[in-house]
Amino acid sequence: MTDTAPAVIECDEFIPHPPSAVWRALTDPALIAKWWAAATEVRPEVGHRFTLDMDQWGTQQCEVVSVEPERLLAYTFAEGVLDTIISWTLVPEGTGTRLLLRHEGFDLDTPLGRHALEGMGHGWPHVLPRIATALAEPAR
Repeated sequence: MTDTAPAVIECDEFIPHPPSAVWRALTDPALIAKWWAAATEVRPEVGHRFTLDMDQWGTQQCEVVSVEPERLLAYTFAEGVLDTIISWTLVPEGTGTRLLLRHEGFDLDTPLGRHALEGMGHGWPHVLPRIATALAEPAR
């Protein structure tokens, strides 16, 4: 990591499902648990607070900060710890959705911020493909 490296992670993933299905994967706790982490009730409403259970990294507090249904969902992540923002942008593409992730706000002046940026920068590209897998599984 150099001093000029941006404190932002950006990834994109084509998901072979329509935006409505991808939106569900981002807001339905049962689906979120299949591809990322156990979540409390997630409501796409500005100001709504929820938690994500990140196993060894603990329960992380989140608050929805921006919503455009089936187009944009942004929330704070790890309040009081990392204080970052995760933004999901959904773009219709053919019969599927281009999902753009922007995870920003890492404090590179702290060891935790640098470690989180590096770890999540490597992790997100492996997490995003799991959304399509979760959506392809039959509902129970």
